[in-house]
Amino acid sequence: MIHFAWPWAFALLVLPWLVYKFWPPALAAEEAALWVPNLSPFAGAQHQLSCRKGRWQLPLALLFWLLLVGATARPQWYGEPVELPISGRDLMLAVDLSGSMQTKDFRLGDKTVDRLTALKVVAAEFIQRRVGDRLGLILFGDQPYVQTPLTFDRHTVQQLLFEAALGLAGDRTSIGDAIGLAVKRLKEGQGEKQVLILLTDGANTAGQLAPLKAAELAAREGLKIYTIGIGADAMEVRNFFFRQTVNPSADLDEKTLTAISEMTGGRYFRARDSEQMAEIYAELDRLEPVEREQKVFRPVSELYPWPLGFALACGSLLILLPQLLPVIGRRRA
Repeated sequence: MIHFAWPWAFALLVLPWLVYKFWPPALAAEEAALWVPNLSPFAGAQHQLSCRKGRWQLPLALLFWLLLVGATARPQWYGEPVELPISGRDLMLAVDLSGSMQTKDFRLGDKTVDRLTALKVVAAEFIQRRVGDRLGLILFGDQPYVQTPLTFDRHTVQQLLFEAALGLAGDRTSIGDAIGLAVKRLKEGQGEKQVLILLTDGANTAGQLAPLKAAELAAREGLKIYTIGIGADAMEVRNFFFRQTVNPSADLDEKTLTAISEMTGGRYFRARDSEQMAEIYAELDRLEPVEREQKVFRPVSELYPWPLGFALACGSLLILLPQLLPVIGRRRA
């Protein structure tokens, strides 16, 4: 469907007629005159004058003005309506990038990978499913920082999560500061529901804000926090003489993570392998379902360059043809 953004511009169509009707004509006395007994010496000039006053000029000028006014009215093409699901939820992911996330106690298929790599693969699928949510990404180590502000662009959030590197934010873990930053960013948002998913494999060892104090601030602002503890319970380590089974998650502070979730109305989850992590994200989909409230959007394409281009072509003809026709006529003669 064609729509004009500025339809009032069509009122300009009568402007040339108003100028012709009400503008005072040039006085005959002010016009130059030459009286001669014979017009034969001016036959060429008479021919040139007839070319300039040809019948083609008025229709071309009217077409030029019509196209120019049409371009000024900004014609637009409205595409088919597209329904966009909007949930009204602001969902922030806070991902631990401390040095311990390089521990290789997860498996993807037949390959052993570090914790961050497994998290990226599973979380990317979760992000792709969150249609209608505004998503954001916080990375934290010694200090937290916002990698992606709240946005509907799920592809960008995925891409920037994949680009996150171990040690990028330091080797320690500032859980409290990460929650505090999420509270600040989500408070600036406009979502009716605010959710933080915090993923870590350790305890709070850096930062200025204590995790439980940060949880109090989050609860006061209505922010629900789901915490996920990452890491296997047992892993074989080979040294020079023999193999030894160790607990790679000995530093995980499950007590604090559980308290943070309970204070804010969320839940604590434990991810010991990639399968459990995928199940946790599926459970989060159930606890925070994607709502299907629809918002209709119609793509708009601007069409004004077409009439504007044709108008410029007509204007060029009006200027150039009176100069070219006499030359063409003389060459034929």
